[in-house]
Amino acid sequence: MSSTPPEEAEQEQSFLSHLIELRTRIVRAAVSVLIALLALSPFMKQIYDFLAAPMLVALPQGSKMIATGIITPFLVPLKVTLLAAFVLALPYVLYQAWAFVAPGLYRHEKRLAFPIVISSYVMFLAGVAFCYFVVFRFLFPIIASFAPTSISVSPDIEAYFGFVLTMFVAFGLTFETPVVIVVLTRLGIVSIEKLKSIRPYFVVVAFIIAAVVTPPDVTSQMMLALPLIVLYQLGLWASAALERFAPRRRDESPRTA
Repeated sequence: MSSTPPEEAEQEQSFLSHLIELRTRIVRAAVSVLIALLALSPFMKQIYDFLAAPMLVALPQGSKMIATGIITPFLVPLKVTLLAAFVLALPYVLYQAWAFVAPGLYRHEKRLAFPIVISSYVMFLAGVAFCYFVVFRFLFPIIASFAPTSISVSPDIEAYFGFVLTMFVAFGLTFETPVVIVVLTRLGIVSIEKLKSIRPYFVVVAFIIAAVVTPPDVTSQMMLALPLIVLYQLGLWASAALERFAPRRRDESPRTA
């Protein structure tokens, strides 16, 4: 009867402990979203009306959005509230993700946890706010203006939610670009010089991304591509500033669990 070598047994135990920790982190994140959902559920109507306001303003006077499904008037506001709950709980969700990977990082990298969580949350909200208050205010009137007078523009609320969600995610992730660049450079995964060298290619990629995730009009594509390019440069400046005032220490080793 063969016995498992101590090294393999230790590796297996470590792997299982990491799986248990991952499960715990995921459960905590899910519970935080559920609590936020329960707190916001009494305001489902108001939250959806706020989300629909940019489209309603662009529609002809007296026009409203429609719901074609039987449970759609309930299901879509619930989805919108769930989205709002996720955004509300996002700092805690991000913290759980960081806490899971933190044990394998250098000490000075662990000190980045709080600013990274806060800046990621703030930048994601900034992207969503930019999309809602700026992009939608320009985009929806342009789309409505192309409708012939013989057509009654009454968007379906489910299709509207899907479109808005896609745009929010696209702009929210776009505004995370400086944070991603700072993290990559601070962890030594990529150098600032390398990121500067690929900047012309990134400009092309930014317009390709904008063409894929936004409606086929120049206005919305420019409103995504240009901020993405600007945020990329801001990330480079922030990384260079951090490297100048707080250079990475290379003599530290990761802490193992």
